[in-house]
Amino acid sequence: MKQAIITAFLGKLRDRFCEYQEPLTIEQKLETMSKIPGVAGAEVVHPYEVEPAPEKMMEHLHRLKLQVSAVNVNVKSEPDFIHGSLSSPDLKIRSKAVEFIKRAKDYAKAIGADKVTCCPLSDGYDYSFHTHYIAAWRRMVECVREAAEYLPEITLFMEYKPSETRVHCLLDSAAKTVLLCDAVAGRNVGVTIDIGHSIYGGETPAEALAHVAMSGHPYYVHINDNNGKWDWDLMVGTCNLWTYVEFLYYLKELKYDDWITSDTSPVRQDPIETFAFNVRMTNRIWEWLDRVDRDFIRENLERHEFLPTMKLLESEMFACAAVQHATVK
Repeated sequence: MKQAIITAFLGKLRDRFCEYQEPLTIEQKLETMSKIPGVAGAEVVHPYEVEPAPEKMMEHLHRLKLQVSAVNVNVKSEPDFIHGSLSSPDLKIRSKAVEFIKRAKDYAKAIGADKVTCCPLSDGYDYSFHTHYIAAWRRMVECVREAAEYLPEITLFMEYKPSETRVHCLLDSAAKTVLLCDAVAGRNVGVTIDIGHSIYGGETPAEALAHVAMSGHPYYVHINDNNGKWDWDLMVGTCNLWTYVEFLYYLKELKYDDWITSDTSPVRQDPIETFAFNVRMTNRIWEWLDRVDRDFIRENLERHEFLPTMKLLESEMFACAAVQHATVK
């Protein structure tokens, strides 16, 4: 289990009305991260939240004994990208977006990261008759293909989200992201599965994961939670505990051995405590799934039987609770 945090969540955060936390430099964010037990990696945001000189970033990482889980390339914050980036009808803007991804790949290679992740949130539409769906999709495929082919040893992971900043994001589901990967037709492009995006997009995260895995394309994981109404980026398992347990079960079945990265927003909570909770909860479920009889779970899944598995998990959960209670007494 390799756990990481997106560095952007360790500094100043803002919503439509308020600002939260204090602004921190990237060095300060990494120093904060190093204080969180169980966190070994950072997902850094390029080009806005990195040291311009890769050597300087490497100094911070080595000093703090941290690795890089991914370089997150931002193709939504520039004024040029307001109306779209990878699917923009303007060739100059598309070229700029592709260049952003290429430069992020350069940076990833320089600091020893093996992946770049990109969530093209400005690519989409707000109204009926707002965009040419076929042309927009073709433009995105062409741009992603060009970006993926550059430094092919650095895999490009595309992250989907139902909405924000557009009412409808062009890349809004796991299935459509697999279609994109198929259209690009390269082994160096994959899917970033953000559990919160999956939940509020109406997916079952474990099923989405299964379909992405069956597609043969690589995948990378962001963790958080929400109430199904919006991407609140809450702490893991706080709204959908069994959904999270099932997702980790499938990760374990699929022998996933890459990073699990917290994409959680501690706007009203202590950041260190927030991410420490994510690490503890994830590790405890992961270890718990090692103890339970997964052959029994597999057999019942094959038979579409639900109650035997729930009874097994119930006995495990409350047996642990009973032991803890007895220890406290």
